[in-house]
Amino acid sequence: MTNFKRTSPALLLFFLLLAGPAHGATLEVLEGVELHGFASTSYSYNFNDPNPATNENRIFDRDHNSFKFDVGELVLLKDAGEPGAIGFRTDITYGHSVPAVTKGDPDADFDIQQGYVSYNAPIGNGLTIDAGKFITHIGAEVIEGYDGWNYNFSRSFMFGLAIPFTHTGARATYTLNEQVRLMGMIANGWDNNSDNNDGKTIGLQVAYAPADTITLLFNWAGGPERNGSSDWRNIFDVVLDLSLTNSTSMQFNFDYGVDENGAGAGNDATWWGLAGILRHDYNDWFSMNLRGEYFSDDDGTRANVASGQNLWEITVTPEFRVNQNMLVRLEYRHDGSDSGNAFLNNDGTRSSTQDTVAVNALFYF
Repeated sequence: MTNFKRTSPALLLFFLLLAGPAHGATLEVLEGVELHGFASTSYSYNFNDPNPATNENRIFDRDHNSFKFDVGELVLLKDAGEPGAIGFRTDITYGHSVPAVTKGDPDADFDIQQGYVSYNAPIGNGLTIDAGKFITHIGAEVIEGYDGWNYNFSRSFMFGLAIPFTHTGARATYTLNEQVRLMGMIANGWDNNSDNNDGKTIGLQVAYAPADTITLLFNWAGGPERNGSSDWRNIFDVVLDLSLTNSTSMQFNFDYGVDENGAGAGNDATWWGLAGILRHDYNDWFSMNLRGEYFSDDDGTRANVASGQNLWEITVTPEFRVNQNMLVRLEYRHDGSDSGNAFLNNDGTRSSTQDTVAVNALFYF
């Protein structure tokens, strides 16, 4: 006898497909549903040989001298691409790096990373409304999945320390023309499945593509974020993508955040950062990616030094495309800080730098 309490979502979908011929309504609902997958595994080594074995101020690549299954993702998707259409998306993730961060639980290895329903309201060109949990619109880098990943294996300081990961609420997206797209959002807050205060977070995005080779994103999110507080946190974010040639591209990202009364004693906490990425495709199977970044946390509310610090990093990531569904990346990264307490050493002391190397493999369909 099948134990449905232990049946996976993919197996349940398989049972539904088997039952479909006897149920025309089920087939009609499932028509157009896409199934996608993504998996990432890695190994990282820190030349500080930190004790405990933690790469400080990192996000997903926090484990030193360790092989990791970072994340496996199964996506069920039905696109609401035409006015009047309905759809949904569910991203089910399992792993030992990503779910613990996106779920906000250090012991978590499973997460519903995204889960929302969609309706393309027949207003003008079509107003797409999503309701549920979705990845934030803030920032240049992404959490990664079958439909997109970053040029570098490790995430920038800005990705992990400056911005949210997900929102739970509702958003509406409208494409004015080929150059301009608008998005508005209302949500519980930063990375909250349930709200932790009486306020709501509001978000906006303006996407502008003045040419085929240039894309600009202007992003903002603001609202009360701390438990039981009415003080507002605002994050302003700008992303610029440039295609210099058919083989070379650049990306720039700027963030500025302010948390009202976040530094204590009636003082606002502020942080800001600037990152740039250069990518060059040498041929069909090899690319080189270079990232440089500066992140300022003078009030000590975002990084791990309470007295505040300024962080910077430079990251070199060669990328090898094995075939159309798999790629392998190597990476060297140097982190620096103007604080001597930023990074762990082997003897338990701290220093102002850390250097890491990593290898990462991605599979997707």
